[in-house]
Amino acid sequence: MEHKPHAEGPAHGLERMAFFSDAVFAIAITLLVIEIHVPHVEAPYTDAGFLKALAQLIPNFIGFFVSFFAIGLFWIGHHRAFNCARHWSPALFGPNLLLLSTIAAMPFFTAFASDYYGHRVPTAFYCGWMVLISIFNILVQRILTAPPVVDPHVPPEQTRLIRLRGLAALLGSLTAFVTSLFVPPLAQVALITIPLWRLLLVRVVPAR
Repeated sequence: MEHKPHAEGPAHGLERMAFFSDAVFAIAITLLVIEIHVPHVEAPYTDAGFLKALAQLIPNFIGFFVSFFAIGLFWIGHHRAFNCARHWSPALFGPNLLLLSTIAAMPFFTAFASDYYGHRVPTAFYCGWMVLISIFNILVQRILTAPPVVDPHVPPEQTRLIRLRGLAALLGSLTAFVTSLFVPPLAQVALITIPLWRLLLVRVVPAR
């Protein structure tokens, strides 16, 4: 069932949602670094002691950078999809809020997986959360790139690529989740399959 555009100004409604979404993305990506705490170093303070303490934070920094770029890429996709929209629809409320709620929780799952790096349960929860983000991301993209919300002047190929990127993120996250069940230390590394999935989808999914 199609939802009719809201009677009020479409540009105003879309802008408010885009600004609110940008704020949530920005806060979530900033909170990632708060979960990296200054290490405790026992006296007497030596160079070796400081370096050892910092070395123990390597999993935390790996988790920070992986999640930073993951959230950043979801934001880029969100931005691209909103650029295709012209008309406001209340149908955006639910899926967009679900997407933002999963993005906002990323600092927790990043800290959980980083503090217990290489363990199956924390890593599986992290990758499973990425799957959930990807699903909500696809729902938002589908609404933004379809009538009555999409700008009729947007080329079909542009909306196709946006949707394929969203699907690639889901497939890459599922790949990471499956990897987390069998080889937990390599699960986050498996997220690099996302661009590979995108290249494959562009080749195999026919243009309409």
